[in-house]
Amino acid sequence: MNKVVLIGCGNVGMSYAISLVYGNSFVEELVLIDINKNKAEGEALDLMHASSCSEHRIKIKAGDYSDCNDADIICIAAGRNQEIGETRHDLIDKNIDVFHSIINEINKTNFSGIYLIATNPLDVMTYVTMKLSNAPAEKVIGSGTTLDTARLRYLISSELSISPRNIHAYVIGEHGDSEIIPWSNALIGLNPATKFLNKQTRSKILKDVRNSAYEIIKKKGNTAYGIGMCLKNLTDAIFNNSNSIFTISVYNPKLKICIGQPTIINRNGATKIMELDLNKDEKQEFLASVKTIKSLISTINL
Repeated sequence: MNKVVLIGCGNVGMSYAISLVYGNSFVEELVLIDINKNKAEGEALDLMHASSCSEHRIKIKAGDYSDCNDADIICIAAGRNQEIGETRHDLIDKNIDVFHSIINEINKTNFSGIYLIATNPLDVMTYVTMKLSNAPAEKVIGSGTTLDTARLRYLISSELSISPRNIHAYVIGEHGDSEIIPWSNALIGLNPATKFLNKQTRSKILKDVRNSAYEIIKKKGNTAYGIGMCLKNLTDAIFNNSNSIFTISVYNPKLKICIGQPTIINRNGATKIMELDLNKDEKQEFLASVKTIKSLISTINL
């Protein structure tokens, strides 16, 4: 049975959960865990009722860490949210203790599946999960820049009136302010994106991608739906053993950090990083993003 344990029933976690219920996912069992047990029970009951309106049959319940024993995926969406005026970096101290507590409990179980991380600062928390759990690197997956890539494709689609499905472009690097768009690798259909988008437009798109979270948080207090759908797509790619490419955050042994890069994922986790052939400027920008993540990791105590 394809079983997911979701830890953290906040906005992101529940957006992921409802995406699984309504999105014809491959998940057969979903267990909710939250520090507030009443909330987990209420959310589970609400989802059960909602599932009757979906063609997808899924077993849903509130549970505890013993449910991790036979889970295939544990999605961690717990932690403090990014507030107005905060950067993702500001969340490090707030969320390190949360992860210590969560992963300590998981380590008491027989869990041997895949970790799916959605808590910010994403790349740091993915690295923290790998270190605290001692799980194989390929089985610790952060959502990385999958959401940023989705935003990028939406913005290009809106600019050119072309379906996002025909836009082959990625955001890579940190899920944060140092992320980059390697335009030298971006295609619209089979044509270079630079053929359709001038430098000024490309700069505006990068700015909009980077500022999207700040803008949404300023207006509604949190981001949830986009990342919920991205997590659902990652989950399906794992359970469907699809060998799909996503810009997840996964440990790069050369760089010794977790960072967003196009990576093949399947039932075994992150199986191969598809490193891009970057031009000189893009290489410098990517290395600056690497440096940012390394600097953040150096501030934490594991």
